[in-house]
Amino acid sequence: MNRALTPFLQTRLFRFLTVGVGAALLLFALSWLLVSLGLSPFTGSVAAYAVSFVVAYSAQRSWTFGGQHDHAEAMPRYLALQVGCAAFSGLVSHVAVTDLAMSPLSMSALTTVAASAVSYVLSSVWVFPARD
Repeated sequence: MNRALTPFLQTRLFRFLTVGVGAALLLFALSWLLVSLGLSPFTGSVAAYAVSFVVAYSAQRSWTFGGQHDHAEAMPRYLALQVGCAAFSGLVSHVAVTDLAMSPLSMSALTTVAASAVSYVLSSVWVFPARD
């Protein structure tokens, strides 16, 4: 492995991005699958988000942030953030399909990028803030 890349692979940012990309891919695949199977864009995206939530919280808290944040504080914040992101993803997917006539694949990509960006920023500064 490239020596210049090795230090980055050991950073919290890399772990956050790895978990985020994994959760985003899970969200993308599940939202596409559920909408393709006939669920409404809103319902399919919210259900996909629920599954992604459990996986992402567990990995972010334990692996990315080393289990340093108390569940009593981090979990309610993460839940509040993800409920907001789930509603946001439902709205984005609904608008993408009904107003922009996007395919389920395009809708899933847009929803994944939009919700992931919001989740990344707020997780970093509010849910799992840096500890001094």
